[in-house]
Amino acid sequence: QVRLVESGGGLVQAGGSLRLSCAASGSVSSINIMGWYRQPPGKQRELVAAISSGGSTNYAESVKGRFTISRDNAKNTVYLQMNSLKPEDTAVYYCKLWQALQNYWGQGTQVTVSS
Repeated sequence: QVRLVESGGGLVQAGGSLRLSCAASGSVSSINIMGWYRQPPGKQRELVAAISSGGSTNYAESVKGRFTISRDNAKNTVYLQMNSLKPEDTAVYYCKLWQALQNYWGQGTQVTVSS
């Protein structure tokens, strides 16, 4: 079993920055993908960014150039640096880990961007 714990959400003004963290614990494989999804109010959950254990990254078009995903494999932790935040970035952000044939979700952290 794998447990994911997110932190770093909060309220920020448009144009500001936040950094999310997600720490994985338990039976974490050295080969995995970690990523961030978000679910805006009344909308479906969507992929924001993902990073493999080898460092390959993937971003949603809406966040390219503003968000940066990174990870510390020694700490089994993934980060999401969010810059130039917009009100439309307001959502609950969820961490996800894929390994073998299983995936795991964090509990979510709220990010609110005021205009």
